[in-house]
Amino acid sequence: MLPPYRIGCDVGGTFTDVVCIGADGATLLAKAATTPDDQSRGVLDGLGVLAGMLGLPLPDLLARTERLVHGTTVATNALLERRTARIGLLTTEGHRDVIEMREGLKPERYDLRLSPPAPLVPRRLRLPLRERIRADGEVALALDDASLTAAIETLRAEQVQAVAICLFHSWRDPSHEQAAGAAVAAALPGAYVTLSSDVLPQIKEFERFSTTVVNAAVGPIVATYLGRLETRLAEAGLRAPLFVILSHGGVAPVAEASRIAAGTALSGPAGGVAAGLALARAGLGQDLVTFDVGGTSTDVALIEGGEAALGRGRVVGGERIALESLDIVTLGAGGGSIAHVGAGGMMRVGPRSAGAVPGPACYGAGGTEPAVTDANLVLGYLDGARFLGGRRSLDLAAAEGAVERLGAKLGLGMMDCAAGIHALANIAMADGIRVATVRRGVDPRGFCLLAFGGAAGLHASAVARDLGMARVAVPLLAAGLSAWGMLQTDLRYEVSRSLIGATGLPDEPAIRALFAELEAAARARMAEWMAQGTDDAPTIRRSADMRYGEQVFEVGVPLDTVDWEAPGLPAQISESFHTRHEALFTYALRGEEVVLVTARVAAIGRLPAVPVRELPDVAPATPVAQRRAFVAGAVQDLPVYAFTALAPGQKLPGPAIVESDTTTVLLLPGDVAWLDARGWLEVAVGG
Repeated sequence: MLPPYRIGCDVGGTFTDVVCIGADGATLLAKAATTPDDQSRGVLDGLGVLAGMLGLPLPDLLARTERLVHGTTVATNALLERRTARIGLLTTEGHRDVIEMREGLKPERYDLRLSPPAPLVPRRLRLPLRERIRADGEVALALDDASLTAAIETLRAEQVQAVAICLFHSWRDPSHEQAAGAAVAAALPGAYVTLSSDVLPQIKEFERFSTTVVNAAVGPIVATYLGRLETRLAEAGLRAPLFVILSHGGVAPVAEASRIAAGTALSGPAGGVAAGLALARAGLGQDLVTFDVGGTSTDVALIEGGEAALGRGRVVGGERIALESLDIVTLGAGGGSIAHVGAGGMMRVGPRSAGAVPGPACYGAGGTEPAVTDANLVLGYLDGARFLGGRRSLDLAAAEGAVERLGAKLGLGMMDCAAGIHALANIAMADGIRVATVRRGVDPRGFCLLAFGGAAGLHASAVARDLGMARVAVPLLAAGLSAWGMLQTDLRYEVSRSLIGATGLPDEPAIRALFAELEAAARARMAEWMAQGTDDAPTIRRSADMRYGEQVFEVGVPLDTVDWEAPGLPAQISESFHTRHEALFTYALRGEEVVLVTARVAAIGRLPAVPVRELPDVAPATPVAQRRAFVAGAVQDLPVYAFTALAPGQKLPGPAIVESDTTTVLLLPGDVAWLDARGWLEVAVGG
């Protein structure tokens, strides 16, 4: 039998990255242009490029593939562009305006001119049902069939594509939602029906309503896309399961990603964090800031002590998604970010992006405005003749023209204008890292900046200097690290339930019963997935959202250190909360009542480990070229080294350029870089 392949595929704003790992650990990266109208075409194009690199017909490559993991931006784009499904909302009578009132706060509360966000469901499609379940589970008013029938007829007449059902206190008793969902599914067989008790069975009505509505809004789009991709891959020869990486960093089968479509909103960036965790385990260090610079955005996340922070309440496209997700900060600064004259006649960079189409001016695809990539080409940091290993050339004259036109508006020469674009992009990126670190009480100076994505290497050293960070690491596979990271993670299924009683903490039997019920549900779902990739028993992770009695917001508390076999469970859980609260806020109130609001259980199914091999010893590399580039305020000749030719341990002083087919690293004066045998360029940042 021929050795198998494992393939990860990440759809970015400009390029679709496809990474293949062979049985011996050999890794290849293929790139194809992203096809925004139908991302599956770009995926197949990327797989075709990969097959050509391996010298195989595409059907043979797919037949030998034992795992394919996919990250998609379909849900994200739908929310950002407001191109969602036509949806209706069924809710308890008197509560149809929850998604519009939100929490009574504006996104920017001090902006007096800010217009209220338009809800995803217009009011005429937010339909009331006569029913009521109390917070203690008592049925105060049975579900009224007449109101349900009338609502269904309205939904039918409006030809909705999806229906969100969010009834009051369904987290305590989902029976009314389940009955309404069954009736809607029977009457509207083509509609995507989603229940809040399935998506987010916990208190806080706005978060539950908003998340469920988002799930309905993107569900038909995500399900259609994944179904089409699965069919095309099967027709092309894939027999292995297709997994999708979700916002929490774990992977799931297509059916689960389609069911909880809102969980794919951070699908692509999650792969980068998964890669950072894998590199931390490989010896890069336990404290990392992941710095993923792509064509349209920069994604930043924090890995502290070898663990990535998880959070809830992410806002994507103005909509709250309260599912657990990796704590990723996204900013509109990437290689395609467009420079322009902003308010007050000042230069601005982003957040508008040239994207994949038409792309920066240098792509020669119709773009006329200067993007960050155009500036980097004008500054001499990129080799226009060898972009993507020579598979695509960049038009220097077009880039110079675009930058020069902007410079004329600002009274700047072409080179000064390009340097300004580059500097402003660096400032925006550094500010994004401050949001992910300093504003969370973390000093980034002791962390390593893990730079990846096609454009990160050009900005990493300058950004690290701005933040006072002494270390930068750029993986050899930087341009496809998110796709690689998707192959380093495992199956993950999460289940949660709120439990509010008369006292802050339930008694020990109630706590054990609650977590046992959640664990049984998680194990049962994971058992369904086991045949799709792993035979090992799942790992169970328990956590809880907790607060002091007088607090409004909860703190997520890992319960991994709790001895579940020992007595005194409430006391152990309370101490875990005190310890976590003290770590976050520097104090704990051990005499105060502790409230357990929501219990959480995650089942993790370990997928077979991906083989890794160290780089072989080779002779020290010499520069392959000299390039005139603008560094430290002047144009000078810089040595250019081939990334793949470097010998492990070989020291490279800056200023210099290190480039591969898919990424370029700019070393500034004072930097010293060397290649680690485990596959990354380590940079000691100069002063």
